[in-house]
Amino acid sequence: MALFSYMKDFIHVYSNNFCGAKHAFTLRSGPKSGTIGQPFENDPSLTMTSIKDVALHAGVSVATVSRALGNGPVSAALRERVEAAIAATGYHPNLSARRLRSQHTRTVGLVVSDIRNPFFTAVSRAVEEAAYQADMRVILCNTDENPEREALYLRLMQEERVSGMIYAPTSTMSNRLPANGFGFPTVLIDRCPEDCSYDAVVLDNHEAASQLVQHLLAQGYRHIGGLFGNTSTTGAQRHAGFAETLAAAGLPAPTRFIAPRTEAAESATRDWLVSGQHPQALLASNGQILAGMVRALRNLRTQIPHELAVVGFDNEPWTELVGPGLTVIEQPVDEIGQTAMDLLFERMKTPTRPARRIVLQGRCIVRGSSITR
Repeated sequence: MALFSYMKDFIHVYSNNFCGAKHAFTLRSGPKSGTIGQPFENDPSLTMTSIKDVALHAGVSVATVSRALGNGPVSAALRERVEAAIAATGYHPNLSARRLRSQHTRTVGLVVSDIRNPFFTAVSRAVEEAAYQADMRVILCNTDENPEREALYLRLMQEERVSGMIYAPTSTMSNRLPANGFGFPTVLIDRCPEDCSYDAVVLDNHEAASQLVQHLLAQGYRHIGGLFGNTSTTGAQRHAGFAETLAAAGLPAPTRFIAPRTEAAESATRDWLVSGQHPQALLASNGQILAGMVRALRNLRTQIPHELAVVGFDNEPWTELVGPGLTVIEQPVDEIGQTAMDLLFERMKTPTRPARRIVLQGRCIVRGSSITR
């Protein structure tokens, strides 16, 4: 579990990965005294301070402190005394109690389908950064493409009274999103049917896949195959761009649909190559598939691009470091996260405005894995 150390307030990360139990991880910010392996009992920033401590320090009643915190009727002088006491004691209001009293929790729910996918990791950071700038916290949930976990986390969003949600649905849910929403502003990312009535930020997947195929065609490749994820509208849209571009060139589009995982891609690539009928070039529809593809080729000692050209999605650091460097579509992950948050803020302010679908463009980065010599 990666620690998001840059949080302003804190981020909750919900997971079912530990012995089947459900855990909520609260990652707090603030300076940490002590070293690794030592407790933080002596760290003043982690000392629990109650509202009674604030009242005692300010010389007022608990009720007065409570009114001041809730912008209730107190004099300016008393409010200053309470604020000074809060600063001196390091008191942080109980957010759970606040949620019980208010419909405005300043909390954003972020539900992704596979946090192992580098795309979602990068987008999550962009969303958190935007929330940080807006003085909001983030609850991050990973469904792992499991509809049961997804249903659990959607209920959790309601129980937590989130101010809004950024959501990458599983393939099951993306085909049956509730027409009236979830009871709070929601913005879809990455996966969104064409007829969707939600705010959404997506990549132009059709065009991105087409760019990769056009590049391969320009390099002289004519027998081009593809490995595509079988769990989302994203994979389907990328396959459409792949197949239609090849069809326009009068060429077939040999395709294998697989689980969008590294292991599945490694197995599928190996099987394709040992069949003796493999293409001249292969396209991977996401970063995990690309990683599995490259691993299989290395294990088979297949030379890239001399024996097989390779292109794919997601400009992860490793794609530049492996020889000869991989040709990829770079997705604007920071822009996706920021734009999704912008749409969410707009929806919070204007709940009845028409839904907006923002389509962003990827950038084809050409490297040695697809260059003919």
